[in-house]
Amino acid sequence: MNNQGNRETNKVTKIQDKNSNPGNAGAREKDSSSKKGNILRFLLDLLFDFIGGCFVAAGVHSFASASNFPLTGFTGIAMIINRLTGFPMGIMLICLNIPVGLIASRIIGRKYFLRSLKSMFITSMMIDYVAPHFPVFTGEKMLAAICTGVLAGVGYGLIYSRGSSTGGTDFITLSIKSKKPYMSIGNIAFVIDAFIVAIGTFIVSKNIAGLIYGMIIAFIASTVVDKILYGLSAGKMTLIVTDKAQEVAEAIDEAAHRGATFLRGQGSYTGADKNIVMCACGKKQMYLIQEAVKEVDPKAFMVIMESSEVMGQGFTKRTI
Repeated sequence: MNNQGNRETNKVTKIQDKNSNPGNAGAREKDSSSKKGNILRFLLDLLFDFIGGCFVAAGVHSFASASNFPLTGFTGIAMIINRLTGFPMGIMLICLNIPVGLIASRIIGRKYFLRSLKSMFITSMMIDYVAPHFPVFTGEKMLAAICTGVLAGVGYGLIYSRGSSTGGTDFITLSIKSKKPYMSIGNIAFVIDAFIVAIGTFIVSKNIAGLIYGMIIAFIASTVVDKILYGLSAGKMTLIVTDKAQEVAEAIDEAAHRGATFLRGQGSYTGADKNIVMCACGKKQMYLIQEAVKEVDPKAFMVIMESSEVMGQGFTKRTI
């Protein structure tokens, strides 16, 4: 009896020690924080899907469909089928997208495919059930084309920014992007969409004006997508060759509140060592930096470049 009692006491003591271990408590807090982060990320993904889908649906229903524009990708194919058979566009998009997505999932990954499936379903439902309540634009076709491109570009850009897509040619576009990471999504999408619009126009409508409007829509949409994905965090970068590197860096910090990096260089003609100050900043800050450098070292050699995206401490932090 005493031995059994001792065993029970030891068992209780071990359980208490396990529960009171600071390491276990820290692990539980970390797991809880991770779960909250995943839930917040999922809710944010849903919000972007709904907002992005709403923009796409508005562009398709209120402008493109009302003006008989040939659209790009599977949306254009779904619109043609809708006109010929009356079959709902959103449901047709799902029917067209799932087989392509299953094939592309080998390249883009199962997780990405499932996220895109969610976005595709939400966007499709927006087109079928929400967009019909939007007012229809009946004005100038050029204005309709511009609005279609802008709205679609904003919608797709928001969805892409969360690491998702709406399927169809998006799967093809991002599959190419995974193989050719140096190519921009907007440029890849434009080439594919322009090809689809051209083929669709000549086979279905045979309307050159429709082809032109379709190309305009594809160009505007791809430009807006790139602007949302890359342009919002675009900036400037400068390389400054100077004999007063420390003074220049301090002047930059005082004028624009930006840090700088010192690089070592060598003149090709003289062979003399050179000090180079590198600084990344926002577009509006570059003028302040130019003036500060001129004041410290009028003889400084400056090269100013466009940077398509600036990320890191003090700049945009992208979470996809």
